[in-house]
Parts: sequence; C-alpha cells; structure tokens
Amino acid sequence: MSGPILQVNELSVRYPVGARWLQAVDAVSFSIDRGETLGMVGESGSGKSTIAQALLHLVPASGGSVVFRGARWLELGRNELRKSRKHIQIIFQDPLASLDPRMTVGELIGEPLKEHRPDLGRAERLERIVSMMERVGLARAHLNRYPHEFSGGQAQRIGIARALMLEPQLLVCDEPLSALDVSIRSQVAMLLKDLQRQLELAILFIAHDLASVRFSCDRVLVLYLGRVMEIAPRDALFGKPRHPYTAALLQAVPIADPVRAKARRISPLGGEIPSPLTPPSGCVFRTRCPLAAPRCAQERPALRQVGASVLACHFAEQTQLAR
Repeated sequence: MSGPILQVNELSVRYPVGARWLQAVDAVSFSIDRGETLGMVGESGSGKSTIAQALLHLVPASGGSVVFRGARWLELGRNELRKSRKHIQIIFQDPLASLDPRMTVGELIGEPLKEHRPDLGRAERLERIVSMMERVGLARAHLNRYPHEFSGGQAQRIGIARALMLEPQLLVCDEPLSALDVSIRSQVAMLLKDLQRQLELAILFIAHDLASVRFSCDRVLVLYLGRVMEIAPRDALFGKPRHPYTAALLQAVPIADPVRAKARRISPLGGEIPSPLTPPSGCVFRTRCPLAAPRCAQERPALRQVGASVLACHFAEQTQLAR
C-alpha cells in the first residue's frame, strides 16, 4: 500500500421530505489506500449504500469533499467525470438484476470497452473480453449465452468481469455476496481477493455479513444512522471492539460451535434504528446503548483514538466491561 487513493472528508447526503430534511449521511470521513480493502458495515438504514452512490455521482452530496486520484471528485465537470468514471467501478448485490437480459455475456463484458475504448479493433476487443472471462472463471464457450442461463455465482462473475474491463483503481462492492448461496460465497470472496492482489485494486466492501468482512477486509468502518461509530484494523475490531455498537453487532453473529455458543455472554441489541428524520440528540446510538448517560444526549461525541480504533463514544474505555 502506498497512500490513499480515496480521501473522503465530512461527506453528507440529505434529502427533502416535505418540509424537513432526511440526513442519510452525516459528516462521514474515511480513506482507502491503494491495494486496501475497507469494509463498511452497519444495520439497514445506516447509510452504506448512500455513501457508495454519492461516490459514484448517482446521488448528489450535500456537503463535504472527496479526493480521488488527486482530483476533487465531486467537483468534476460532466466531460471530466465521463473520462474519469473508468477508474471507479461497482459490483452490485443482485447479479442477475444488474445485467441486461437482452445482451449476451460477450456484449455485457465488452460494453465498457465500446464506450471508453472505441479505438480498439474488433479482434483486440474480443481478445480482452475472453482474457477477462477466463480470469474470473468463465469459459470462452459462454460468450454467446445470456444471463438467465447462468447460476447466481456465475452471473456475479460476469458482473465482476464487466467491472474490471476498464482496469479501475477503485472497486465498490455493494453487498456482492449476500444474494449468493452460502457454498458459493467463499468462492467469489476468494476470487475478489485474488483479483485485488493481481490488479492492485482498492476496494470499498459494503456488507451485512461480518464473516465475509473479516475474511475480505483490511480495515472496517462501522456506520450507524449515517455517522461513523468506529474505524479500526480488522483484527483489532473483531478482537477488541471499542464502540458499544460494534460490540453489539459482533455479539449478534451466530457461532457454529454449540459449546462456545452456550458459554458466550449474549446481550442482544434491543430496539430498532431511529428514523433519520428525527435522530436522537447528541450521540445517535444513545437510545440503544448500555452505557448511555446524560452527557450522551447533550453532546455529540467526536471521533478520537482509543487503542487501535478511531471512534465516536464518550465512554469507549468501558465497552469491554459492558460486553
């Protein structure tokens, strides 16, 4: 790794809802180094996919800045953005829904080259398509078949090949494994890891499944109601979570070993995530937090370093006692 390829500072996204504003993302900051995988986790409604969409210019940011490859990404004009889009690509959650059923596999994978590399001749374009197909575990014989003829795992391989055709430097993976059978998830996760190493990709890996995050990611960012709760190296976060919300998420992960599961102290996270239209004052997690105190309602916790983690909690040093 050789420094950040992506630097996000105080990114905010909000939507008008009647006379009020829904704050989907609230001053989120993070970076991704070249060759690094940053995991992004949190319950539904925490803002994970909205951040991805803002990075891809699919929804407008209402505040903050993004520096990608040294350029102020959110401020690029239309022509500059079109030329630069090839450097950041996305893999979607539902592989079949993300592929045009009227196009063959060869056409789907080759479409980015037609758009961004019109200088390539037909033979060279075909050679690149076949090479990428083989790289993701597909065969040349699949060129003229249609998406519906493939399993979910094979369809996701098509989506991965399509995303990598332009040799991007950052890959956004929005729940890339959740729609796959359990037996296929590990294969696709290993494929992504191998491709990252070969191509020196930076990856933003959005997921609910903490097991896949632990396998795939170097660092993990925990979101709650559009705010950063904790950012930490993978082993530190899974071994010694500092934020009460992170600890609660890890407590909810099932353990296959019945002996260990019986011995584990379980404290389920109660309640539901509040509405972003009416977020709690101070710390947004305080309404569900076992450490909540009057200060939490009065003062929004700033991100600070505690051990290997950067987190937003007034009482992070007590988290281990609450587990």
